[in-house]
Amino acid sequence: MTSNDLITGKEPLVAFLEAGCKPREQWRIGTEHEKFPFLTDTLRPVPYEGPRSIRALLEGLKERHGWLPIMEGGNIIGLKDEKAGSSITLEPGGQFELSGGAVENLHETCEEVHDHLGHVREVGDKLGIGFLGMGTSPVWPLAETPVMPKGRYEIMSAYMNKVGRLGRDMMFRSATVQVNLDFSSEADMARKMRVAIALQPVATALFANSPFLDGRPNGYLSYRSAIWLDTDPARTGMLPFVFEDGFGFERYVDYALDVPMYFVHRDGRYIDASGQSFRDFMEGKLPALPGELPTIGDWEDHLSTIFPEARLKQFIEMRGADAGPWRTICALPGLWTGLLYDDTALDAAWDLVKGWTAQERQKLRQDVPKLALRAEIGGRTVREVARECLEIARATLDARNIKGCKNLTEARFLDVLDEIVAGGRTHAEELLELFNGRWNGDLSHVFRDFAF
Repeated sequence: MTSNDLITGKEPLVAFLEAGCKPREQWRIGTEHEKFPFLTDTLRPVPYEGPRSIRALLEGLKERHGWLPIMEGGNIIGLKDEKAGSSITLEPGGQFELSGGAVENLHETCEEVHDHLGHVREVGDKLGIGFLGMGTSPVWPLAETPVMPKGRYEIMSAYMNKVGRLGRDMMFRSATVQVNLDFSSEADMARKMRVAIALQPVATALFANSPFLDGRPNGYLSYRSAIWLDTDPARTGMLPFVFEDGFGFERYVDYALDVPMYFVHRDGRYIDASGQSFRDFMEGKLPALPGELPTIGDWEDHLSTIFPEARLKQFIEMRGADAGPWRTICALPGLWTGLLYDDTALDAAWDLVKGWTAQERQKLRQDVPKLALRAEIGGRTVREVARECLEIARATLDARNIKGCKNLTEARFLDVLDEIVAGGRTHAEELLELFNGRWNGDLSHVFRDFAF
């Protein structure tokens, strides 16, 4: 089936997900990370237009490094490297995102991230633009955050206010790092989704890095994670059905069909279908496009507008982590690769979480944004659970025995997380200590001390 074939029933939707099954030797690692561009002299957000702008950044990267432009309505809105399978895209508030290629190991991820950050620094330095890795923009009010010229974001922004209080904060003031991993079969997908969703709050705690908003502490260690609790309940959450007997591709399709749509993309423009039903679309009854039927391309678009803690496409996306310093970018794929890409590790991870009830998982999800490593589940702290997760992951990465810099295995990328667990303090807590101490309440220091 091609992306233009018309859909009238569930079977092609299920088959689309099933087509993601790959033999183990074809499993890859895809890492995505976002960061906030800022003007280095004023510490203000970077507008889309102007001599020092998002457009200028994209044009500079295109000219210097041979990226191909992604255009919409005459505006450059991203870049792509077809050979590497990677792209640079813009989130709604100008967050700069690298969607990395599908690579074989974490050393290649490290090299990709290193090259990308070097390139954006090279271009950004000439423009007086820096980049900050945090889970939320720490000082800029929503009203002062720029809006990128992408049609889908206009539709989403208008709809957000109807379904939650913090959807616009999610769009314009949050940033994440995530990893995309493969599965071999429906059963393998189900096992990985269960472990991924159950342990996603543990990853949130380890990567907590968003304690500020509007220039002051916001009461959370991961405010980015708290934002998702009040964005849109129809398309977010811990997906209790994933843990039910019989969960598979069809059950996920049923869930996705019940998530309201945002838009349909036709002839280079986005048509507002917010709140409408993909089921109606398959019957030619979509109010936005009466009489038309969807394509697999429309289904792919729809799946990209669903935001649970772990998301299923033709791979699984881990979505729970705040953006952060360079070391944590490679630590996130290290953690999940170590937990999910070995059967013994996956069994051990499942043993950690299989006794948790849906109510306990949900409470953990709600507690972690404030408490991080101090949150509890099943009589244990997240810090204790995280320590076991890291032991499991490290054993996997050492056993893979893929050597890189200084002849070290991929397990070296977990060192920063081991340090967090050993010290019992997240990066967010370290930032709060600086804010209340040496910085004397002045958040301008975060741009100077923690920019890439």
